Amino acid sequence: MHLTVLLREATEALVTAPSGFYVDGTFGRGGHSRAVLDRLADDGQLLGVDKDPVAIDSARELAAADPRFTFYHGSFASLPLHLSELGCESVDGILVDLGVSSPQLDEAERGFSFLQDGPLDMRMDTSSGETAAEWLSRADEQDIAYALKEYGEERFAKRIAGAIVAARDTGSLTTTGQLAQVVKEANPRWEKHKHPATRAFQGIRIQVNRELGDLRDLLDSALDMLKVGGRLVVISFHSLEDRMVKRYMRDMARGEQLPPGVPVTDAALNRRMKLVGKAVKASEEELGENVRSRSAVMRVAEKIA
Repeated sequence: MHLTVLLREATEALVTAPSGFYVDGTFGRGGHSRAVLDRLADDGQLLGVDKDPVAIDSARELAAADPRFTFYHGSFASLPLHLSELGCESVDGILVDLGVSSPQLDEAERGFSFLQDGPLDMRMDTSSGETAAEWLSRADEQDIAYALKEYGEERFAKRIAGAIVAARDTGSLTTTGQLAQVVKEANPRWEKHKHPATRAFQGIRIQVNRELGDLRDLLDSALDMLKVGGRLVVISFHSLEDRMVKRYMRDMARGEQLPPGVPVTDAALNRRMKLVGKAVKASEEELGENVRSRSAVMRVAEKIA
């Protein structure tokens, strides 16, 4: 069963105007969306967005039950285009939860799990793009090592990438079980309480789904999509994602960086956002109910100009 992470904290931070227009950029199974709708007035609106085709059925059910809700199948990276098509100039808040949902991890056929054997897919959007097997079949060894090291933070990236290339050349790399076995055998030092293929699977998943690129696109367009007073709420699970979000919000809140001693008014600094509170992590109570919340970090910023 999927438990929505930081549910109360995220929706409290997001909704500041009950009659506003909000976006849930990672609808999933609708956990955050339902809680947002609970906070909206009768004339409030919520747009759900998700790459995963499996989310469509849940979204249709919610749209049929609540006319304030609509859904768009696609990436939150393309939000500016979709909002333009809707004739919406700006919104009151955008929420994205960058984690992989429990059903995605638990269903072997999605190809995310190293614990269950299934096709080596790993795509969030199974209707388009390359599968992990397709990417691994054509990628240079250096590119595979880069993904493992940069996105998976795998210290033995080169060694494991070499083993993956050797395995694919024998034609035996089409399932998650085969990949997990190759990585396990190539990893010389296993971490305590962590499967030896955890980091490699994470790196390949981020590569296949262009996860960091989508996040960069969202951050680059967030100011243009938000009204003054509108909020950006991001829940990340990976240090690279959180670092991008933290730096973006810090830079928007700090404004122009000028040499020390330069006389300048505060208005001239061109601050565009203010930080709303500090980074939020799951409470002990939530951690007791949902161990997957342990890596979640939520950051919030509000557009001020």
